[in-house]
Amino acid sequence: MAVLAAATTQTENVTEDVLTLQRDGVVGKKGAFPREFIERLREDMMTAFWEAIQRPRGAVGRGPRRWYVELHPQAISGFVDLATHPWITAMSEAVLGPDYQIVEIGFDTPFQGAKNQPWHRDFPSPRETYEDRRITSLAFNLTGVDVTPDMGPFEVAPGTQWEDGRSWKHEMFPDPSTWSHYAERGVRKYPQMGDVSCRSALTVHRGTAHPSPIARPVLVIGMDAPGAGHAALHDMMVTRDYYAALPQSVRDRLVCRVVDELVPVTQKHDIEGLVMGTE
Repeated sequence: MAVLAAATTQTENVTEDVLTLQRDGVVGKKGAFPREFIERLREDMMTAFWEAIQRPRGAVGRGPRRWYVELHPQAISGFVDLATHPWITAMSEAVLGPDYQIVEIGFDTPFQGAKNQPWHRDFPSPRETYEDRRITSLAFNLTGVDVTPDMGPFEVAPGTQWEDGRSWKHEMFPDPSTWSHYAERGVRKYPQMGDVSCRSALTVHRGTAHPSPIARPVLVIGMDAPGAGHAALHDMMVTRDYYAALPQSVRDRLVCRVVDELVPVTQKHDIEGLVMGTE
């Protein structure tokens, strides 16, 4: 899209956003993408969902009526625009370093009837984070719809990315006796189409109950600092012609297999404690 292509030539000053991320574990950018871009993105996600739900481990449950689907970059028609957006690249470089890696693309989709998730983080905290207060991975999220209170908004407990967590179940799930601590700090997010957020997946969070009949797909782009190791949990592929057409800056960072023919993703990263939900 011409608007996005022009935007990639601009630079972003993200100093204040990085400070917010360090303090809260999450920060947002309003109106980063045109609504027309997000409408196409939503169509891509929902098409991918209906394909994935029909094959084993194509869509992994993250609670009742809630699924996560991993994608190959080619399934998202605007992947290059996402991977080269100036705010996304500036945040990634500032936090993870100039050699950051693109290790995951997928989306979470709650439907009507989804329940509150338990408070959790997405993987165990590495020593660099709980000892040195250094963030080694980021998740960028884009909502496919304007989020309203009945759409199971994402709820986050700011500042909890620094908690140790080694005594938690799977090092990811705080004991239920401590949930009131997170509920007291919890902030529900209501992004609109075109907004993008950047967070540490170690910041304790949950998806909330979703009584709305409107599904709420949310794109996730995972970035790693070199050596963070999360690429081993995923298996992105691109075809040779697609890879050759990518900008060099994306090829340099995309951790993927280059293949003659795409094979649907069989997901490796399952968060067992989310399957049942809490209520």
